[in-house]
Order: sequence, then structure tokens, then C-alpha cells
Amino acid sequence: MTKDKQERPETAAPAIQLKNISKSFGPVQANKNISLTVNSGTIHGIVGENGAGKSTLMSILYGFYKADSGDIYIRNAKTSIPDSQAAISAGIGMVFQHFKLVENFTVLENVILGAEDGALLKDSLSKARRQLQELSTEYELDVDPDAIIENLSVGLQQRVEILKALYRRANILILDEPTGVLTPAEADHLFRILKNLRDQGKTVILITHKLREIMDATDTVSVMRSGEMTATIKTNQTSPEKLAELMVGRKVLLNVSKSVAKAGDIALEVKDLKVTDEKGVLRVKGITFNVREGEILGIAGVAGNGQSELLEALGGFRKSQGLVSVYGHSLDLESPSGQEIRDQSIAHVPEDRQRLGLIMDFTAWENIGFGYQHEPEYSNSWGLMNNRKMRKDASNKMEKFDVRPSNIKLKVRNFSGGNQQKLVLAREIERNPDILLIGQPTRGVDIGAIEFIHNEIIKMRDEGKAIILVSVELDEILSLTDRVSVMFDGNLVGDRITRETNARELGLLMGGETD
Repeated sequence: MTKDKQERPETAAPAIQLKNISKSFGPVQANKNISLTVNSGTIHGIVGENGAGKSTLMSILYGFYKADSGDIYIRNAKTSIPDSQAAISAGIGMVFQHFKLVENFTVLENVILGAEDGALLKDSLSKARRQLQELSTEYELDVDPDAIIENLSVGLQQRVEILKALYRRANILILDEPTGVLTPAEADHLFRILKNLRDQGKTVILITHKLREIMDATDTVSVMRSGEMTATIKTNQTSPEKLAELMVGRKVLLNVSKSVAKAGDIALEVKDLKVTDEKGVLRVKGITFNVREGEILGIAGVAGNGQSELLEALGGFRKSQGLVSVYGHSLDLESPSGQEIRDQSIAHVPEDRQRLGLIMDFTAWENIGFGYQHEPEYSNSWGLMNNRKMRKDASNKMEKFDVRPSNIKLKVRNFSGGNQQKLVLAREIERNPDILLIGQPTRGVDIGAIEFIHNEIIKMRDEGKAIILVSVELDEILSLTDRVSVMFDGNLVGDRITRETNARELGLLMGGETD
């Protein structure tokens, strides 16, 4: 991302003014008398820790929640937004962290869904196809209108969400953690799109935890902490370190401090591993590697090159072929079992926390116990599961990992994405496993929690644990790992000592350039 922001006159009416917005959920006050002005034709960042109230505030603006008090002004006009349809009518569009697309529909069908012109879909589709082409060309949002959503990459699905908003004539676009599921290249392209939207007069509100993105992409940034707005600053007048301190209320170390690894015996060995997906496509093509005690092996690569399938196979979620052994004990790859994995002292933090890591309609304390509910520490003297012990254990883990809110009886779907991630991390890391499989460890997690999570991972390494870390964040790979292997098209195309490589070399390997 390049800094090509332009100075803009601020004589136009503000795109948005929020005045004294408050919102409570029972005893939890998510927003406290928040006032915010977002100027037209700018990219305005909003940062804060998980649970700071960012998503709640934007959900009020988009009509998902109704504020307990306060007023909303759109271009100086006081505006009531009781629901999302009213927000759309006011020219507001929102792209959520977890996309709202029908996976077996085409791009075109998703774009017009809910915005049809009448009963004759043929006319609506024809009109939408023309407008979609115009929007795609104007804003560099190229995507095949006839493609099925489930066949598109995450980056292209995100473009569809943006096209949906623009098709509904949105002049104000809210993006909630838009790069949490994107590769670095996809993220760079997204921010080129956002700058193009800004240059065409649109207003963009960007909610993100990634301070590099804030510094590179925004004109102004507002900081929230504990439900309050604590600062609004011109981006070119601040720094990542200052923003981190404003977010957390203390100085934060943005770089991981670690000693050289003292690698021991081979803990996990993989030989000629092949993994096929549900459609019969070979995603992992006979790879061989190992990870030793006391080291972190990073698996880097552009999303869709086999890393996800590899991690799921090692975690017992997918059938595979080949050999996987833990301290010489071979695992059953034909009938994989999560319980067998746990019995070998392997913990698994999956990449997709909602699909594989959590049951969304169950409570926090139930999710923290899942997979380990039959262990002695959760049982009473008759060998039956003891819910009281499980709830107490969950409370302790949530306190250590600073899960907000700290209500163990709250359903998991009511936590923010970052706090959902903390629940999975707390459950798996606190089991003190010998081997940790961890995918996208800090996806959607705030800066203060990232510091804590990174330190916990390094602590496990220093205690002699073997760790496999999959991440699309090259900064995270370079900061945390001791060795890094790069996957491309289902193969391992390079293995490097982390301190002897750099982002450029890894990026070339990720693109398949091995010469």
C-alpha cells in the first residue's frame, strides 16, 4: 500500500455526525455518550480493542441496533435509522466481517437479492448486469457476474459485498475488519479500491485492528476504549505506537521479543501427505516435513494453496493419505479423530473459528469445555461431568485471556469475532499440549491481545513445545517463527530459516517463483 492520500477541503457537509450515542445490553454498556464526525470524501478509521464498542456503534448506524439515546445526522439532516432498509435508503452500505452472501447463488443474483425492481426477475437481472459492469469498471471491482459465490476466493466475495452496497447507491461504506480473511495481495488491492471510492466522492469508514492499514489507508482515525471515544486524530499526525497506547491505555510492544530457538527431538513428522477436498480435488500433493520440540514452524502461502486442508488433516478433521507420526506413534489418517489428536497431546486452533472451533448457539463455558469434557478435572467423584468445575475453569480462562464481556453464560454468537478467537485460544493453549497446531492466531484480534497471544506462543516454544503456525500475515510469520515453509499449489516450494529470509523472498515463493 502506498501513501497517495490527498488533502481535501472540509467545507462540504459532514457525511455523518453521531451525537451522544449510548447503547447498553443488560448491565454491559457498549457505547457511552459517543460523538463522532466523519467528513465527506474521506477514509475514516475506527480502532479499539475487542469489546471497545466499534461494531456496536456501526451496527447502530446501519440500523441493526437502536441506540438508547443520542442522534444521527446524515449530511446535516437528523436521520432516524430503525433498520437496515432505512440505512440503505440514507445511502449507507456495510460490508461485514463474515459475509452475508448466498453461496449457491451467482454474483448477479446476490447483488440484486432484496433490491429487485419487480416480479419479473429477467428485467432486474438484465438491468443489474449492465450496472454491475459499469460499477466494476469504475471502481476496479472486476468479478464474473455469472460465477457461483462458493467458487470464488474470499477476496472476490468481498468485492461482491462492496458491489452490493454500490448497486444500492451507497455513498457511505462501512467495512468491519475487511482484511481479516484476505491475503496481503488481496488486502493491497482492496485498499486501492477504497482509495478509488474516496477519490470518486464516496465516504469510507474502516474498522480494523491493523495499525499499518490505518496508517497507510486512512485520512483520519478515531480511537475507542471501553465503549467511549477517546480521540480523533489526523492520521498523518500520529503513529502506530501512539495509537496502540490510546487503544490499550498503556505502552504496547509492537515487535515480538524472542531468543534463538533451542530445537530438540522431532515431535511431529509428516511424510508424503496427500489431502483431497470434498470435490475430489487434490489440495495437498504429497508433502514431507517435520517440527521439533522448542521451535515454531510457520506455513506461509496465499490462501487456497493447501494450508487450510493441511491444518485440518493434522487436526483430525479430514481424511488424508501418507504418514503422520507423533513421537514415533502413527496417527490413523483413514478415520481421523479429534479425540485421537487430543490423546496425543495435540491442541488445534482452526483457521475457521465459527465452522470448526465453536458451536455458536452454545455458551462460552460450554465451548471452553468442548473436546475436553470427559477429562478428570471436569468430573466429580462418580466420574460424571461436573458443570460447576467447568464453569469455574471457563471463568479463569476468560479472565486470563481478557475475553469481553466476561459473562461465561453468554452465547458465543454474541461475542465479537476477536473475542470468539480468544475463547478458542484459551481452550487450546491452556491445555498445555506438547504440540500446538494454530491457524491465523490473531485474525480479528486487537493489538493488546495480539501482544499477549504472541507472548503465550513464544512462552510455549521456550517450554519445549512444538508449534505449527499457519498465517497469511507475513509480519506475523517473520516475527514469530523459527523456520518457515511456503506452500504453493499444494506443494512445499521453499523452506527457510526465518532470520535468514525476508518478506520479499517469501512473497516470491508464495507466487510460485522458486528460481
